[in-house]
Amino acid sequence: MVYAIFALIALPMLAVVIGFAFYNRLIALRNAYKNAFAQIDVQLKRRHDLIPNIVETAKGYIQHERGTLEVVTAARGAAINAAQAAAAAPGETAVMTQLSNAESNLTGALGRLIAIAEAYPDLKANQVMLQLMEELTTTENRVGLARQAYNDSVMFYNTAIQKVPANIVANWYHFTPAEFFQLDNSTDRQLPPVSFS
Repeated sequence: MVYAIFALIALPMLAVVIGFAFYNRLIALRNAYKNAFAQIDVQLKRRHDLIPNIVETAKGYIQHERGTLEVVTAARGAAINAAQAAAAAPGETAVMTQLSNAESNLTGALGRLIAIAEAYPDLKANQVMLQLMEELTTTENRVGLARQAYNDSVMFYNTAIQKVPANIVANWYHFTPAEFFQLDNSTDRQLPPVSFS
């Protein structure tokens, strides 16, 4: 009789403790992917801040390529807006898709600008432009590493909310899957070609 009463009290308490443990683990994993996105956001801001300097430096040399400069500027504006939306709701499908598309467009526009800039020997030799291109390459590498860390965190989180019995807690508390930060196609996965040497 005593064992039966103890079991009736202990089993529900054990279930609650286990539920709290799963809930706390899911919270930690969600916070981890949000923190990983914050690292992407820092690097994207750095990238976005470099672009006006690159455009301004190039303006003096490639006057008849104003359309390309305007495309880069517009792509930067769209990327900044998408990054702000993603920073407010990291992991949500719509904002991550918008961010991926905007960053892919910006990468393409930068690639076209760099290709045009390589045709101008004076611009290729400009020390400010060389330094900016080096900073851009470094930043692109950092974005890639931060994106990888974010995607790893999202994978751990998504796996955790799908595994039994954590999925019961995840469903109960409305933990939804997070979206990966992926580029749209294989050509966009490459860094802008920077070779001013």
